[in-house]
Amino acid sequence: MNSSFNSQNLQKYSKHNKKRLNQEQVKLLEASFDSTKKLDLEKKLQLARELRVPPRKISIWYQNRRARWKNQCMENDYNALQVKLENALSEKRQLEKETEILQGELEKANEMLIGLKSGAQGQIREFRLSSSCCEDVISYSTKWLHNYEVNYCNLQIDELYPMIGVEEGTKKCCSTW
Repeated sequence: MNSSFNSQNLQKYSKHNKKRLNQEQVKLLEASFDSTKKLDLEKKLQLARELRVPPRKISIWYQNRRARWKNQCMENDYNALQVKLENALSEKRQLEKETEILQGELEKANEMLIGLKSGAQGQIREFRLSSSCCEDVISYSTKWLHNYEVNYCNLQIDELYPMIGVEEGTKKCCSTW
């Protein structure tokens, strides 16, 4: 009886064994795959009966479809990582540009401070040379220089930003801020 059952099954499925699955069969298998990625024995036999194909063909189709699905998932993950990498690299380039600009502004601010300090000391020297040797004048200029240096040291960076990019002799600001 077993051999007659097998021969009937072979005859029944022999037509379809060498053929490809048609669109309706694939559609039904895809719907089944969407609901469950792993095929159990009962589901395999049910699909084989419905589609009139051998259960082995259903198993192979599921195995191949699962492999394609995993590859597709990996490709999607890879593409998402590529997008994140491109965004991170773009942000890095932007931050490097901003850092370069800020370093330039800091350099300008330092040059301005050095210029202010040397200019103030030059003014005091000129004042000392042109004034009489009176101790009151020397005492006053020394106090003024000390106060200037203290104030100079206490300047905050925030106070320097409005000065950066100002063209000499004008109040026009060239900064992009």
